[in-house]
Amino acid sequence: MTDQLSLLRHALATLAYRLEKVIRDVPSDFADYSCGADVRTPLEILAHIGDLLEWGVRLADGEHRWTPGDWRPWNEERERVFAALARFDARLAAGPTVKPVEQIFQGPIADSLTHVGQLALLRRMAGRPIRAESYAQAQIVTGRVGADQASQRVEFDEDASRRRRS
Repeated sequence: MTDQLSLLRHALATLAYRLEKVIRDVPSDFADYSCGADVRTPLEILAHIGDLLEWGVRLADGEHRWTPGDWRPWNEERERVFAALARFDARLAAGPTVKPVEQIFQGPIADSLTHVGQLALLRRMAGRPIRAESYAQAQIVTGRVGADQASQRVEFDEDASRRRRS
């Protein structure tokens, strides 16, 4: 396996870690939370992440076809996303991709990371923010792309990055 594929797989593991954190223990009405017109709901964002990850597998195989899926209930979408992460990781572990790894990163993976950030922001707006964490110290392991992420975390209550400088 090339260093590029190894890094791509680690990016998927990072995505899985951050996604699991942001969709864990959400309020029952979070899926349909709306902060305004023309803004995706958390369910729409989660479904889009699933579509992106499935597209990533197709890109790895050389197919550029985008196929949006139908939205399912929150728990089913959650399962679909982690299943898609597993398929994507398995495809990358199997060997070289047809499309360049840079294209695979800049498309589905980077877009998915952006949407995880949107989910985190929506959680804060809905009154259920996630705790700040030192992600550089997180126990992220290449190949661990399911909902079974490390339970030991380096979280803290006060986020120094939010302090105003005088």
